[in-house]
This record gives sequence, C-alpha cells and structure tokens, in this order.
Amino acid sequence: MLMLLGCFTAARGADTNASPRDLSLSDCIRIALEHNLDVKIVRYDVDIRKYELSGTYGAYEPVLDASGKHAYSASPGGIDAQNRPFPGTTSDQNAYRAEITELLPTGLRLALGGDAQRTWGINPSGSFASSSGAASIQLRQPLLRDFWIDASRLAIRVSKKNVTISEMALRQQMMNVITDVELAYYDLLLAHERIRIQEDARDLAQRLVDESRKRVDAGTIARQDEKQAESQLAARQADLLGAQGALVVQEYAVKRLMSDDFSQWENVTIHVVGVLTAEVEPLDLQENWRKGLAQRPDLLQMKADLERQGIILKYLNNQRYPQLDLIGSYGQAGADSTIEDTLTGIRRGDSPFYTFGAAISIPLAGDKTARERYRAGKAGLDQSLIRLKQLEQDIMVQVGVAVQSAQTRLAQVEKTRQSRVFAEGALEAEQKKLENGRSSGFFIVQLQRDLTTARLSEVSALTDYNKSLAQLALNAGTTLERNHLELQLQ
Repeated sequence: MLMLLGCFTAARGADTNASPRDLSLSDCIRIALEHNLDVKIVRYDVDIRKYELSGTYGAYEPVLDASGKHAYSASPGGIDAQNRPFPGTTSDQNAYRAEITELLPTGLRLALGGDAQRTWGINPSGSFASSSGAASIQLRQPLLRDFWIDASRLAIRVSKKNVTISEMALRQQMMNVITDVELAYYDLLLAHERIRIQEDARDLAQRLVDESRKRVDAGTIARQDEKQAESQLAARQADLLGAQGALVVQEYAVKRLMSDDFSQWENVTIHVVGVLTAEVEPLDLQENWRKGLAQRPDLLQMKADLERQGIILKYLNNQRYPQLDLIGSYGQAGADSTIEDTLTGIRRGDSPFYTFGAAISIPLAGDKTARERYRAGKAGLDQSLIRLKQLEQDIMVQVGVAVQSAQTRLAQVEKTRQSRVFAEGALEAEQKKLENGRSSGFFIVQLQRDLTTARLSEVSALTDYNKSLAQLALNAGTTLERNHLELQLQ
C-alpha cells in the first residue's frame, strides 16, 4: 500500500496573520453539508413541496357560510274598483341562513344547512306575524367523471410525488457537493505535496550549487558547471513559488464549497489532516451497474416523475367520461308565529321533505378538449419512458468509464511509484560518481529534474486514483454510502 501524509504547512508570508485550522476530509464534507449554499437552496425546495402538499388537503376542510339580513317594504293605500279606500301595507323580515359544505375523499359533496325567517307587518286585514324555516342535508356523488380521481385527489397525489422528486434532488445535490469537496480536498493535498517536492528539489539544487562552488574554488571543475547549478536552483525556486500560488487558489476552492459566509474563512489557513492512500476498492462493473440503476437519485427522480405523469394521465382519462352524479337531500321544515316555535317544530320532525335522483351531462359532439388532453398526456408519458431508457444507458456508460478510469489510475500509481524509486536510485548512484570525480554537474541536474518529475507524477497518480473513486461513487449513486452518511428528512 502506498501512502502520503497529508499534513503540511506552506511557506506563505502573506498569510502570517491567518489562523490555522486542522481539517480532515470528513470534516470538510460535514461543514459543506451544513453550510454549502447550493445544498441550502435545494433543501428549501423540499420544504416548499411539503408545504404545497399540506395545502392540498385544504380541499377537504369544511367551509361555513352564514348570512343574516333584514328586509322592509311598504306600499301605499288606494281606492278599489268599487271606489272604496283601502289602507297601505308594510312588511318587515329578518332572515338567517347557515350552511356547512364539505368534500370527502370519495368525491362526495355534502352540505348541511338551515334557514329561518320571521316576517311581520300590516295589511288590509290588520297586523300579522309569521315564521318559517328548515334544516336539511344535501348530497352529490359522482359516478363517472370525478369518481375514482378528481382535481383534489390529483393535486394531493401529484404533490406527494413532487415531495419525493425534491428529496431526490436534494440527495443528488448533496452527492454533487460531497464529490466536489472530495475532488477539491485531494487537489489541496496534491498542492501541499507539490510544495514539499519542490522544496526538496530546491534543496537538492542548493546542495549542488554549494558543492559546485567548492569544486570551482578547488579548481576541479569549470565555472560553467557552477552557473549551470545556479540556473537549476533558480528554476526550482520559481517552481516552488508557482506551487505555493497554486495552494492559495486551491484553498479558496475548498473554502467556497464549505462556506455560506466567506468572510469567516478569509483569515483561516487550512491544514489538511489525514492519510491519502491508494487503497484497493472493489471495481466490479456488474455490481456498480446494479447500484447505479437502483439508487442513482437522478434516475429515481425520473421514475417518480413518470409516476406523477401516470397519475395525471389517469385523471385526464377520467375527465373523458360524462358527468353522472347521484343527488339527494333530506330535511325537516317548520312554521309558526315565532322563530323559536319554528325551530321547535323543526326539531319535532313531523314535517319531513326529501329528494333523490341523478343528473347527467353529456357533450353532444364529444368532449374534444378532454380527449386531446389525454392523448397529449399519453404521448408525453411515452416520451418520458424513452428518456428513462436513455438515462439508464447513460448511467451504464458513465459507470463503465469510471470503473475503467479507476483501474487505469490504480495501475498508474504502482508504475509511477516504481519510476520514482528508480529515479532516486539513479540520482544516488550518480551522486556517488560525482563525489569520486567520475561525473559532472550536468548529469546531476538532469537526474534531479527526473526525480522531481517522477515524484510529481507519483502524487498526481495517487490523487487521480482517489478522485476517480469519488467520481465512480457519484456515477454509481453510492457517494453517501461511501462516506458513511445518511440523508434524514423530517
């Protein structure tokens, strides 16, 4: 097993006031899931869809309607056909009505209500007063259109699927962010490793310069060899500066993924902590295909959307039927001189009334709107099925490429390790020859460059291998599982 310690500190004079913070990869992932702005935005989508779902149940909440009014009318007197005078009339009326209406999940609509009115006044026969009222229940049950599904049940079932889709979108966003953090963290580790390698390369170049100066003073080598060593040192110093600059850029990339308030990270220096290893993981293509086709959030989203379209299609199919409803009502009436006596008569229940029957509504030319909407919905569902097949194929390709890439990267890790070992041996052997006067600085410079290149290739291969595993997990939908995380939604 190859391993590289991931705990380094770069020489950054501009950040002398920065406070260091030790962060492992799991720490960065945890912070990102709590503070990443993209995750926060998508998390709100889940809340919004749940609020919308809760709101759809309002269709089944009972509604109370109540009214009360007073009416007055007066007519003048006059003379009848026999030339007899008659007095004018006046009439006052107080009327009250209350009704509770409710829709049940079966599509049954019911209304429970009552009304009462009292009228009094003066007519040619003298003063008068009367009261009447009734209490009743009315029912209407669809038998065809709106029977097995109606607009309210459609809204509820579609909203449930929207919640599922938003949860899968959140899962996908979390996986994307975790993968981005992993890739950025590995690149940050690589940036630290490059600084260490360039520091070693600078030290080797400095040692060669020092040795060359001694030999020039002793007259055993030409001054040209000293200048060549100094040129190598300057080049290595420039490479080190470039590596330090790249580290700053990569730190910003990691901080951005973890931040919802970047000012809190501005003066923080990240010390990456942990061990970067080339651990061999199972790279079974069939197993990764199985996982990808079973748990990729984008695939589950599309399947949930297909179910949502199926629900809508079921509703559109139902709307092609005629409107056929059973209707009925039952109540008790009452009448007396006062409202109180009228209500007593209603409660007594000796004046019932009822109705029952059916109502049908059939478009004579056929309901073209409903018919064409159903056809459009059916075509849209068929189209989505093809898109699902396309996504499944894309997943298999992505997983296959990721598996192959991980296998290649793992092989490269071993080969670059061997290359680095050989380069170290070659430089050591040539260094001994130089000490014995059987070599020159030219060959040492070349072998130092070869060793630096081999070391950089090794850490790059190691980083690429770990990044390929993160990408494979994303493509196979196992990012949360790989990081021992679980999405919990309330």
